Amino acid sequence: MGRRRYRGRGESPRPEILDGNLLMSLSPTRLHQSIALMLGSALLESCPHDLDVTQGVEVRISRKRSFIPDLLVTYLDAAQRNPSHYLPDQVLLVVEIVSAGSRSIDRVLKPALYAEADIPYFWRIETEVGIVVHTHKLDAMKQVYVEQARMTDGILVPEPWEMDIPPERFTPRAR
Repeated sequence: MGRRRYRGRGESPRPEILDGNLLMSLSPTRLHQSIALMLGSALLESCPHDLDVTQGVEVRISRKRSFIPDLLVTYLDAAQRNPSHYLPDQVLLVVEIVSAGSRSIDRVLKPALYAEADIPYFWRIETEVGIVVHTHKLDAMKQVYVEQARMTDGILVPEPWEMDIPPERFTPRAR
């Protein structure tokens, strides 16, 4: 068996660490990245001034666990240090956009580990049939996320800050 070669657009590896083991995911598709870009911009415009929004920066849960969320909202004081990674207590919200190759990881594994790390909010975006945004809030006592909303016609939520984002703000031109 030879080494796998990554070729073409959307096929460069994206490393994450789970319990000391290296996980390699393929690079996201154009749809995935367009949603991240557009939603990130909308979140940045609407968030309070003590927060920051970025994409693709590592969240180092522990020495042996490290993930790279598609989008994350962090506290501005942490962002001002221009880190190459964030610690969980510096992160308010993580957003994962589910891809064909990351379904189980994005739907089951990452939410469980983000919750265990006490990250207050987790959003999952599904793209199989339209764009569906699932918003979750941490139940700190149980260390699990509780779904707050499932939206297909925009994002209307009271927390982590009040926002009303119409679907055209995160739906790419070519779907």
